[in-house]
Amino acid sequence: MLIDNQDQRFRRMEVRTVDIPDECWDLVFRFLDDSRDLESISMVCKLFLSISSQIQHSLKIFDQTVELIPNLFMRFPKLTVLDLSYFNGNLEGLLHQISQSGLDLDSLNLSHQRKLPIEGLSELSLVMKNLRVLICSNIGSLDDSDLEVMASCFPLLQEVDISFPLDSRVSDFGISKLSLMLENLQKINLSGNHLLTDQSLLALCRNCVSLEEVLFLSCFRITQLGIVSAIRFRGNLASIAFNIEKRRIHGPGLAPMPISQDLIGALKCLERLIAIDLSSSFISDELLSSVAEGCHILKKLILQGCCNFTFAGISCVLSKCQYVECLDLGKVDFLTDQCIAKLSMFLLNVTSINLSGCCQLTNSAFFTLTRNCTLLAEIRMERTYLGVKADEEKDKDPSLDLVPNPQVKSLYLGHNILLDDETLFKIASICPNLELLDLNSCSSISEEGIAEVLKKCSEIRHLNLAYTEVKLLTIDSQVSQMKALNLSGSRIGDETLSVISKWFCGLVALEIQNCSDVTTKGVREVVESCMGLRELNLKNCDLVSDEYIATLEFSKPSLRKIIKHLAGIAVDYYR
Repeated sequence: MLIDNQDQRFRRMEVRTVDIPDECWDLVFRFLDDSRDLESISMVCKLFLSISSQIQHSLKIFDQTVELIPNLFMRFPKLTVLDLSYFNGNLEGLLHQISQSGLDLDSLNLSHQRKLPIEGLSELSLVMKNLRVLICSNIGSLDDSDLEVMASCFPLLQEVDISFPLDSRVSDFGISKLSLMLENLQKINLSGNHLLTDQSLLALCRNCVSLEEVLFLSCFRITQLGIVSAIRFRGNLASIAFNIEKRRIHGPGLAPMPISQDLIGALKCLERLIAIDLSSSFISDELLSSVAEGCHILKKLILQGCCNFTFAGISCVLSKCQYVECLDLGKVDFLTDQCIAKLSMFLLNVTSINLSGCCQLTNSAFFTLTRNCTLLAEIRMERTYLGVKADEEKDKDPSLDLVPNPQVKSLYLGHNILLDDETLFKIASICPNLELLDLNSCSSISEEGIAEVLKKCSEIRHLNLAYTEVKLLTIDSQVSQMKALNLSGSRIGDETLSVISKWFCGLVALEIQNCSDVTTKGVREVVESCMGLRELNLKNCDLVSDEYIATLEFSKPSLRKIIKHLAGIAVDYYR
C-alpha cells in the first residue's frame, strides 16, 4: 500500500513537470551561471535536451570536435557566435562545413590563426551576409589584401578586431580602403599594427560615420596631432585607447615627449566618451584634468602603467567623473593607503578595480575599499603589501574594520607573499559571498587558513592555490559549489587527490600541472568520483601513465579537455 501511494505521488509529479510550458523552462535555463551546466540539464530528459539546444547561441570549436561538427550544427540550430580561436586544423575545410550548415552567424572569431582563410571566408560570405563581428586578433600574418577580403565578403561588419598580428604588413592604404567599404563600422581595434600612421586614423574618422570605438595601442607612428585631428572629425567617440610614449630626443635613455596642448584641449570635447585606455602612457595632471572637464559620463578609466602624473590628477578626474565603474590603476606606484582612502569617497559606482603592482598598499587599502565602495564586485590587488597591518590597524579592535560587503564576488590576490592566515580570515569575513579567490603564489597561507575560508565563503566556485604550500588535507566537509580548482606546482600527492575525490565532487575543472608526486592511482580516483569533470591539466605529472590518459578518451567521454605530456610532447585533448 505504501509503495502504491509513492507511485501515485511520483506520477503526479511527472504530470506537473510536463505541464510546465516550455517557455518557463527556457527562462529558467537562461539563468544558469555557466553555459557548461546546460550539458547536464540536457541529459535529464528529451524535453530539456530540446529546450537547451534552442538557447545555445555560442560555440567554441576545438580540433577534436571536427568530426562532430555536422551533428553539433543540427543540434544547435540557433548558433550565432562561433569561436575558432582554439582550432589548429584545416580551417578552410571547417569554414566550408560552416557555410553548408544553414546557420546565420552574427559573430566569428578567427584569432590565433596562422593566416586569414581567404577561400573559406569567400565561400562563407555567399550564404552569411549578416555577419556583424569579425575578430582576427593575433593572426600570424596580415596585410592589406586580407583587409580587402574581409570588407568585400562582409560589407555589413560593425566590429572588426585586427589587433597585434605577429607579422603586420597592414598599411594606411589598406585601412583607408577598409574604411570606404565598411559604411556601418562602429568599432575597430588596430592595436599592434606598427606601420599605421595618422592617415589611417583620419580615414576611419572621416569615412565611418557610425564609428564609436577606436583602439590603437602600440601604434607609435600615430602622433598626438593625428589623434587631435581624429577627435575633431569624430567628436562623438564613446571609447578610445592609445599610448603617449616616451621617445629618445637627445643623448642616451628615453626622454618624455611634451604633451600637446591641442590634445589636452581636444579631450575636453569628448562629451560622449564612456571609456578611455591610456595604458603605459606618459601623461600629466593637466591631461587628466581635461578628461575630467569633458568626459562626465566616463565609465571605464584605464591608467595601468602610466607615469608622470600625481595624486592630484587622478583625484581630479575621479571627483568629477563619479559614474566610473571600471578603474585600472595597476602599477601606479605612488598610491598609498591614504590615497586610496581619499579616492574611495569618489568610487560610489565602481564595480571593478585593479591595484595590482601598487607596492605601497597594505591591508588598510583593502578594508577601505570594501567598506566605502558598496557596489564593488571585483578587486585585483596582486603584488602589493597585502598582509601588512597599517599602524592604525594594530591599535584597533580587530573586528572594527570587518564590515561585510556582500557584493564582492571576485578577488585576485596572487603573489602577495606577506598575505597570512589572519588577514585571510578577515577577508573571508568581509566577503561572505565570494565566488572566485585567486591566491596564486601566496606562500604564507596555511592549510588551516584555507579550510576556514571555505567554511566562511561557501559560495566559492573558483579557487587558485597554485604554487602555495596548501594541500587541502584538513578539509572534512563537502565543498559543494566548487567548480574550478588550481593546485599547480603545489607539491600535492595522491593523498590530496583522495580528499578532492571525497569532498569536491562537483568539480568541473582541475589543474595539477607540475605536481610531480601525483600518480595514476590518485588521478583515477578523482576522475571516477567527480562525475562532472570536464577539464584536467596533468602537464608535467610524469607519474601519471600515458596509457591511462589514452583510455580516458573512450572511458570518460564527458572529460572534454586533457593536457598532458606524452613521450615528451605536450598534447591537448579537446572534445
